[in-house]
Amino acid sequence: MTSRLNPYITFSGEAKQALEFYQEVLGGTLNVNTYGDFGSEAPPGFADKVMHGQLESRNGFTLMCADNPPGSDHKPGNNFAVSLSGDDADELRGYWNKLSDAGTVSVPLERQMWGDVFGMCKDRFGITWMVNISEQQS
Repeated sequence: MTSRLNPYITFSGEAKQALEFYQEVLGGTLNVNTYGDFGSEAPPGFADKVMHGQLESRNGFTLMCADNPPGSDHKPGNNFAVSLSGDDADELRGYWNKLSDAGTVSVPLERQMWGDVFGMCKDRFGITWMVNISEQQS
């Protein structure tokens, strides 16, 4: 897998409906994981909310979406991030180190409940970045 860069949009509870709409518009394959998919770790009231959704169109477009995480405010117009993902850990850690330098880390780059290494930060210009390093499948 190569590294990819794509938009990541957050919603206040309607991520699944938005992803289904974008699938109608763009076509492609949709994968949705809710907070409840991870069992007892789902925050109260979030079992059916989208923790991560990804649409891959036949034209090569990738769009990722989620419902706003518990405890965070939804601000339309400021509800997107740029996502860097892949399985080249050295490359992605290098991007993370440069993006988070002089920025603000909101989620440290470390292993998460879904098994990948993930981090989120705002760079020195206020742009939110998410870095996800996928575990290689053997």
